[in-house]
Amino acid sequence: MKHHSRDAMSTQKTVRQEAGTVEENPVRLDQEKAEQIIDALNTDLADAYVLYHQLHKHHWNVEGAEHLDIHLFLQEAYEDVEEAADELAERAQTLGGVPHASMTALSEAATVEPEDEDVYDIRTSFEHDLGMYGDIIESYREHIELAEGLGDYATSEMLREHLEDLEEHAHVFAHYLEDDTLVLESALK
Repeated sequence: MKHHSRDAMSTQKTVRQEAGTVEENPVRLDQEKAEQIIDALNTDLADAYVLYHQLHKHHWNVEGAEHLDIHLFLQEAYEDVEEAADELAERAQTLGGVPHASMTALSEAATVEPEDEDVYDIRTSFEHDLGMYGDIIESYREHIELAEGLGDYATSEMLREHLEDLEEHAHVFAHYLEDDTLVLESALK
């Protein structure tokens, strides 16, 4: 007598919800409205992961006199982005959607272009980061307006909080890129 009932059990899959579908949500947001917002949230989620990986890359590769400060700042920045991504995914799920989770789905949904694999000087890296922050900030503003217009004030509020963090970090990147320094010219020779 063969015992392959365990094997049969392990190969059975139960799909609870197909990707790209929207089910009824417990927060009573109309399904058509929820679909639009889930789409926006999945875009933000995808963009967050592109930004996350780029910040991580720069965190790994930073060198020079300010290495430690920048290393720590970038870590704080990517940790904030990861936390936001988690909230975006959970909100999409709350609204009855399926948050993107695979690298393929995320890269297809992203609206920002990641830097290539080369390692650049920190100034160039920061210019790339600041550009990406700017694009994501603009996208967030559109999505806040969308959520407000559709009466989804909770999503709008969450996105506003993320927007504040994004703008704060963009501001710091801009400061790092300024030329002003306390270092005396004689010390640079």
